[in-house]
Amino acid sequence: MAPGDVTTVTDCTNVSYVDTGMYEAAGYGAVYVIDAERPAVIDTGIGTHHERVLDALDEVGVEPELILPTHVHLDHAGGAGFLAEAFPDAVVQVHEIGVPHLVDPTRLVEGTKAAVGDQWEFYVEPEPVPEERVTGLSGGEEIDLGDRTLSVHHAPGHAPHQVIFHDELDDAVYTADAAGIYVPDLDIVRQTTPPPQFDLDQAIADVETIGELDPETLCYPHFGPVAASDQLLSSYKRTLVEWVEAVRQRRVELEDDDAVIDAAADAVDADLVDVWGERKAREEERLNTRGVLRYLDTVASDVDDEDDAENASGNTTTTQ
Repeated sequence: MAPGDVTTVTDCTNVSYVDTGMYEAAGYGAVYVIDAERPAVIDTGIGTHHERVLDALDEVGVEPELILPTHVHLDHAGGAGFLAEAFPDAVVQVHEIGVPHLVDPTRLVEGTKAAVGDQWEFYVEPEPVPEERVTGLSGGEEIDLGDRTLSVHHAPGHAPHQVIFHDELDDAVYTADAAGIYVPDLDIVRQTTPPPQFDLDQAIADVETIGELDPETLCYPHFGPVAASDQLLSSYKRTLVEWVEAVRQRRVELEDDDAVIDAAADAVDADLVDVWGERKAREEERLNTRGVLRYLDTVASDVDDEDDAENASGNTTTTQ
């Protein structure tokens, strides 16, 4: 599959996905098109090649009524404003925390630049979405597509503004980044733990949420559909735990966080380099490492705050 190619999801009803060529890599970024009575687009890509999404919609013969970013990280919502402009009757629905960032992307752009560094060259400034065209979600909603329903589930481990969608007709879950990154060429699932709001415990809980839905198909934005299984989801939970522990151990062994990040990039799998290219593979590892380091700092800070609170309340025990 090459950038711009549109492929049918064989185990789903009238669902296709397009490879957006994100980061100039094939097999990394997907946008899903549901050709329902009320057509919908799930995720919107990075925005840089939004015309590939428009071409895919034209090829499928769909004008979306609903634009549904799973969260507002720009690799999922960067194209929302472009699609909203192209389809002026469409409504954008995103988690309520993310609504202000689609209306005014200024802080989102600043945060993305800080997180991705030199990779910003692959991005484009997002177009704002008019406030009156954005509806906030919180989880628990049912989105009516006419011939099917998408149930909305909050999944804040990757980011607090993340949701997943369960298509009850096809028993498919649109995973956002809650189930990791699927690499079809290698048939593996890798971690995605970017800064600044990755939370390990909640990320594991999000995987368990998907497991409780017991879907037949997982539709990954990174990348493509795959048959769901308990083994796949359990494996991803182990991957998260082992990855966080590996970063923690590197931090103990090395002199500073920059060295930890460099060491992670140097240790990237050669097979992944073959699939994504060296630059993207290394930068992915650097980004994920920074996210874990931020998480570890947050956990340590929370422990310190709890200790301070105990000391202040006189609830500590001293040994003489």
